[in-house]
Amino acid sequence: MIFQQFNLVPRMDVCSNVLHGILNGRSLAATLFNLWSEAEITRALEILDRLGIADQAPKRAEALSGGQQQRVAIARALMQDPKVILADEPIASLDPMNAQVVMDTLRRIHEEDGRMVIANLHTLDTARRYCDRVIGMRDGRIVFDGTPEQLSTGVARDIYGADDTFNEAATSTSIPTDTTADSAYAARLLV
Repeated sequence: MIFQQFNLVPRMDVCSNVLHGILNGRSLAATLFNLWSEAEITRALEILDRLGIADQAPKRAEALSGGQQQRVAIARALMQDPKVILADEPIASLDPMNAQVVMDTLRRIHEEDGRMVIANLHTLDTARRYCDRVIGMRDGRIVFDGTPEQLSTGVARDIYGADDTFNEAATSTSIPTDTTADSAYAARLLV
């Protein structure tokens, strides 16, 4: 499980946070005395390296950016070697650049490892870009189940319960590519 709020131990180093992903399979004594095998530490470092943050392993988790903390949380989940990864709004508290890094990471894990990744997202552009299947829910009921290409503005209105004034750009996490778009994007966020 990957949480929206990372759920890391802020004063603990990154590597230890990752290793805590396997606490459920360890003895009480090993846990209390913080004893890890060389193989477990090596595996944690390999996962961190795969996520591009192995150099952060000795740092305290609280010293990292939000995007780096989310990648530590992903590494902690990968320590458990899950078949399915549940990601609860994994980019909700991230800026567009870090959101893209985290979503690219989750997509790569899906493609390279063959793991199913189920993500709860509120941004339509993200769902279209990264998901193979999109399920839209409203009031606890499924109102859409289809491919990203089928996720039209009309369908989005149904999902969000919006009227014709619904502006899909309000759900965007995309990084604008030109200065005109930058200004428009900033204006939409401020309105």
